[in-house]
Amino acid sequence: MSDSIEQQASRPLAFTGGKLDRADQVRVHADKLAAAWAHPGARVLVLDGLDPVPDAAGQLVTVPLPKDAQLGDHALLGVHEDGAPLVSLIKTQPSQEPTIPPRVWSIIPLLAPDQAALYAGARSVADWHHRHPHCSVCGAKTEVAKAGWSRTCVSCGSEHFPRTDPVVIMLAEYEGKVLVGRNPRFPPRRFSALAGFIEPGETIEEAVRRELWEEAGIRVGRVDYLMSQPWPFPSNLMIACMAQALDDKLTLDIEEIAEAIWVSRDDVRRAFAEEEDALFQVPTSIAVAHHMLKMWLDA
Repeated sequence: MSDSIEQQASRPLAFTGGKLDRADQVRVHADKLAAAWAHPGARVLVLDGLDPVPDAAGQLVTVPLPKDAQLGDHALLGVHEDGAPLVSLIKTQPSQEPTIPPRVWSIIPLLAPDQAALYAGARSVADWHHRHPHCSVCGAKTEVAKAGWSRTCVSCGSEHFPRTDPVVIMLAEYEGKVLVGRNPRFPPRRFSALAGFIEPGETIEEAVRRELWEEAGIRVGRVDYLMSQPWPFPSNLMIACMAQALDDKLTLDIEEIAEAIWVSRDDVRRAFAEEEDALFQVPTSIAVAHHMLKMWLDA
């Protein structure tokens, strides 16, 4: 039986709440890494390409580390309290399916929160290794270093690290309503918060103001931080904010935003209740925009 809308909205934010010790001090010391690798309790996180593999209890499937496993083929995700490490395979071929395969959407809600967070790290790191086999400085090949959390150029010695791309996602508020938009890729009536990448030399607040002006043609003043969410498709950090609009006149960038509407708390309440005459459909509970709307509704 599926959960109610209320149960979904009360869940922790997807991909947050990791409990495993990331053990950076192990990654960077060869002797500690060797001891962890030789631990009898060492296990490997099982992935289907880049997709999670859950068991019936909402835990990610792991298997004992094979005796012939090579350190350079894996990333150390962390260690448990008893010192036993958990690693993931990084030499995996990502699927050629859309950025977020439909089956992933169905699996993530089944995972315990800390397990979804664990998957987020494993997926992002594996994807990064697949995309960065060569040095961005000189073009030579790179090799895995620091237990999968770095690559070193074999020619010029440059170090490269898994990247995280910051994205602002925001609700603009004006006279008791918030602005939601529909990307051209979204199905009809599926609206969400507006979002965009932070550009070099830009603060979070400046990015929020720029994106709302570029996509919706509105000016905003005060910007408040709400929460953040890792989004491993492939490696974003969603930074959720609330912005106070100076007016409600919209001028849309139709290449980015097919539709945008101002919605009241009653509109949002009807959308969460999935009423037939609701003005729009809320984002999935996996997305931070779902929680942003719930937070605003409950304020």
